Amino acid sequence: MKQELTPTHTFQLIDEILAQQFINLLSLNPKKTLITSFAELGNLITEENSEIQFLITLQETIESIVRTQLQNFPENIFWDFDFLVSSMLRQALIADEGAVPFLNIFGEKMVLLTEMFGSKTEIRFRYVHDFMYGFEWARWVQKEPQKRAHIEPFSPVFLDHLLVKGKELLQRINHGQVTSYKLCDTGYRNPFTFSREPEDEYRLLTCLAEEELIPVAVWNWNASPVWNKPFQEIRQQLALKLNIQPQKH
Repeated sequence: MKQELTPTHTFQLIDEILAQQFINLLSLNPKKTLITSFAELGNLITEENSEIQFLITLQETIESIVRTQLQNFPENIFWDFDFLVSSMLRQALIADEGAVPFLNIFGEKMVLLTEMFGSKTEIRFRYVHDFMYGFEWARWVQKEPQKRAHIEPFSPVFLDHLLVKGKELLQRINHGQVTSYKLCDTGYRNPFTFSREPEDEYRLLTCLAEEELIPVAVWNWNASPVWNKPFQEIRQQLALKLNIQPQKH
């Protein structure tokens, strides 16, 4: 008989790590303020699989992703993880290479990606919002929907695309070839024309969430990602409507 482990022992450790950071763990869910705890997510996980080695590997993978986000995106505002965790779980349980090897490779890709786009490299993005809430994914799918619409937002295929994009962007920055990714006076890069100061980012994303205009509702364990709406244009238009000022460079 397989040994079982209660989720409280494993996933609550991530809640404790987050509690030590003294950050406001805001959710983008219009119906609640704070994110789902990892102890709660752990209960959902063990409904699907309660095998001890799997749970330990999943917890360690999620912990490494959370720690890397905290270290590289210290000014991030919204911290939902529900759909990322459910996507990892689903993909791991059907992976050809087996669940544990899948999670190890997935975790490595996520950590590399987070470090590459964060505040400690030349890319210096301020938030994980565009990645975690699916804006980057929706834009990518829209370029070749017939080939990409079936690829989900946290698929290793899409993570690999972002890793290649990140390397290319770093090369362009190093050669002084960036036009839309210039450093702002805040020290971060912003590819948009409007300000993404914390109060502006908060207002814009919460308004989009209320209108159900977030590509991936990460606060929902059973989210249905949406790619076929003009999210970039909607964001620009809403920024104007909310009178968010142009970005200063």
